[in-house]
Amino acid sequence: MFASALAVAALALTGDRVTGKSFATRSEVIARHGMAATSIPLATLAAVEVLKDGGSAVDAAIAANAVQALLEPTGCGLGGDLYALVWDPKARELAGYNGSGRSPASLTLAELQRRGITRLPPLGPLPVSVPGCVDGWFALHARFGKLPMARVLAPAIRHAKEGAPITELVAHYWAISEVKLKPFAGFAETFLPNGRAPRKGELFANPRLAATFELLAKEGRDAFYKGEVARRIDAYMKANGGFLSYEDLAEHTGEWVKPVSLNYRGYDVWELPPNGQGIAALQMLGILEGFDIARAGFGSLENVHRFVEAKKLAFEDRARLYADREFMTVPVERLISETYLEGRRKLIGERAAKSYPVGNPALDEGDTIYLTTADASGMMVSWIQSNYRGMGSGMTPGELGFVLQDRGEMFDLTPGRPNSYAPRKRPFHTIIPAFITKDGEPFVSFGVMGGATQPQGHAQIVMNLVDFGMNLQEAGDAPRILHEGSSEPTGEEMKDGGRVSLEAGFDPALPRELANRGHTLGYDVGAFGGYQAIRWDKQLGVYFGASESRKDGCALGF
Repeated sequence: MFASALAVAALALTGDRVTGKSFATRSEVIARHGMAATSIPLATLAAVEVLKDGGSAVDAAIAANAVQALLEPTGCGLGGDLYALVWDPKARELAGYNGSGRSPASLTLAELQRRGITRLPPLGPLPVSVPGCVDGWFALHARFGKLPMARVLAPAIRHAKEGAPITELVAHYWAISEVKLKPFAGFAETFLPNGRAPRKGELFANPRLAATFELLAKEGRDAFYKGEVARRIDAYMKANGGFLSYEDLAEHTGEWVKPVSLNYRGYDVWELPPNGQGIAALQMLGILEGFDIARAGFGSLENVHRFVEAKKLAFEDRARLYADREFMTVPVERLISETYLEGRRKLIGERAAKSYPVGNPALDEGDTIYLTTADASGMMVSWIQSNYRGMGSGMTPGELGFVLQDRGEMFDLTPGRPNSYAPRKRPFHTIIPAFITKDGEPFVSFGVMGGATQPQGHAQIVMNLVDFGMNLQEAGDAPRILHEGSSEPTGEEMKDGGRVSLEAGFDPALPRELANRGHTLGYDVGAFGGYQAIRWDKQLGVYFGASESRKDGCALGF
């Protein structure tokens, strides 16, 4: 008995999983030839099957995304947008893809003002922008794919025809969407079998989506943007008061973009540039690097206070300066420069700020799926896809099996700002994939789902890995900090300092200590995001995978 106790103590001292942490965690998944981590187990399995058949990490990501479009329509689908970071083992560098769509050409700010609209609604035809997901699939597949698209989409087609069980969390969010989206044409016929949302464990089939998948497998990208799918979307929108047209779809193109990075204590953290919010995570990390995070310790008052204030500062810039890059007035490089972030850092005091000014770097020099895959060649993919606000706008066109996104809601209707509404413009976006390299080598592919939670989650994952020495699974399972109430890209301003919510697992005294610093405490359930990650260990020659318990998924390798 005494010997057993000593053995357990020895394990704890050597840093193995038996550490007695204050939060629940589990072992990482470890494999040699390939790895996938998604929020739906059947999607993870589809990705691994594709990898075992000789597919690339991009093939596996598409296969997983397609299964999730069927089984997790509460977060993703063909009517949404897509972003990806791909570690290219041949070029030894990251490739970035912006697969977000633009606003309809026929909808103008003047028309919205004529209707008396001061903010685009979350539902119905007005917030619908061009869905960029399918274009992203085919662009990434053309560059990095190895298997035919018919093979890649085969698991999703099979499940869509036969039906597959709905997981617990998805069933929960589906039931919420039932009430809001049931009035929209086509939604109930596709997503409410037997007149209601499917419940946990019930089989859900979507023959309409299966037919769309089969059409894409046979005819390719243009079937969606210039063929049968585009014509059906056009007819549906015209019949239901919408502005998105066949011409909008036909003119759509995604874009290969150069990722941007910031070095945090020797690790290069990579994000995609705007119209997404990824650089907010880099701004937060750049501000926090000036503090001794490791010495203060995980969950300490000093670290949580500084984190919240760094978030407020970054989000003020996010609200007023981030937009479609064609409309931004401030270079991204200036926003993440050391000189600029040092000046922002100096604004943080001992008390919580009620508001911060937006920065001037020209002078200073909701509702998503995230997945990650890796293959035997060394390719690693960080992949995020979303409808926005769960199941999107409610607009469910022409027996196609999916809902159109409502991403246009994120436009600012105040004239003259970088993110102000305009036709054929990409709205500000929340979905962001992330990647970490070390000394020019791939280290971690990761992401955190969940609207404005995402850059906050990215920064906390990096701190957990780099400052606190957590393993890949612990870094995601650790309790999170969420600050809400900052100024928003849609025009709302922070005036009262916002609210800080803490997950269970922090010191019970921490909320009181934060209140004494001037923070207002909030309470939120289900808004702390969902994390997946893969780490490459060059020395061991293996992948480590992680998938957290906040979602329904898992990591799996072979």
